[in-house]
Amino acid sequence: MLGRNHAGCMSGGTNYFDSVGSIFSNKDLLRIETVPESDDRIIGRGDQLSELASELGSAIEGQKPNNVFIFGKPGVGKSMCAKFLGRQLVERGAANGVSIGVAYVDCMQNSSETQVVVRAGELVNDPDETDITFPSGGVSRSRLYDRLWNAFDQFYDVGVIILDEIDKLDSPNETLGTLSRAGESEKLSDCHLGVVGISNKARFENRLTSEVRSSLTQNELVFPPYNINELFNILKARRDAFNPDVLPSDARALDDIFATAAKFAAQEYGDARQAIDILRKTGEIAEREGADVLTTSHVERALDKAEEDKLVKMMQTQPVQSQYVMQSVALTTDDADPGEDVKSHDVYSKYEQITQYEDTNTLSWRRVRDLLDELEDLDVLDQRRKGAGKGKGTYRSIYLADSPETVLRACESVTDGG
Repeated sequence: MLGRNHAGCMSGGTNYFDSVGSIFSNKDLLRIETVPESDDRIIGRGDQLSELASELGSAIEGQKPNNVFIFGKPGVGKSMCAKFLGRQLVERGAANGVSIGVAYVDCMQNSSETQVVVRAGELVNDPDETDITFPSGGVSRSRLYDRLWNAFDQFYDVGVIILDEIDKLDSPNETLGTLSRAGESEKLSDCHLGVVGISNKARFENRLTSEVRSSLTQNELVFPPYNINELFNILKARRDAFNPDVLPSDARALDDIFATAAKFAAQEYGDARQAIDILRKTGEIAEREGADVLTTSHVERALDKAEEDKLVKMMQTQPVQSQYVMQSVALTTDDADPGEDVKSHDVYSKYEQITQYEDTNTLSWRRVRDLLDELEDLDVLDQRRKGAGKGKGTYRSIYLADSPETVLRACESVTDGG
């Protein structure tokens, strides 16, 4: 039976896991979901941690913490800081004789009001102690709320519910209204409850009614994007994710690895998740190759893979005709001589060949021109009007944002279903 092999019994043949572990010493440090044990790895967020701690600090004294909304672009440390401080809040509270329960709920995965209550209840409840359960069906929402209040009252002096991706809630007014009024409506008798909302959408509050905003009376924190130096230091603080032997012995060569990934992430709106993900993919590429030492070449290939993955995601949202147009631009670019302009009429000729080969409808030049404009709006290509010479009019020259090889691999991935 798979997964039940007896200890000491090894299957024969090639050991396909032989290279695993040769590069990484702690790959979890390069996982987005990993929360650092120490703030030594939390770079450039000292002010934000202090501000959030100030908002939640009264919990350590057994008092109600402020409700807080945290805004900022993806990958700027909002979730990490909230989780880190949530863990520290529990520890500091315990040292002060105050029991604090923190429930982190990802609203991307738990978007309905019932799912939020069930997930929070699962995290703060101990069914062996309470005989309370939080089934996903068969129990009314009001009864589930009653069970949540009972769990908080039985185990904790203070509770904090962190709602990440709060803008994904199906019914934010109902959910936030009920949570924010738990004390006022005497649903909770022994526990003080605070709510932390996290969102990339600065205008999320516009969805809330005046009554809900009044009951929340939340304060707001804004996390700015990381700059390139902060991204560099974020990556450098995770160098022990790798085995020491695979890191370049030359300090400048090692810094070049971190700097290359940081530069890319800085262009992606200061997204630390992107930077950390690139560093992980760098190690994975080196591991697959059986490399002895990480190099900037591994980083550059990881960057190419990241661009390809991003392009695949974008292309998957486009109609098939736009995919054919994109493929036509890439093939025409690939066929062109160095420095030669890729002209729109040549792209259309290639497009006609592709649609004929695929035995599908061939759109008019005017419609293909519209699709080129739409693709330009997505920043995957650029178009420039150029003169063809005296008395010869003008033409469109098309430039890809990525290499034709990257675009063609992305188109192939979309065609193959990923």
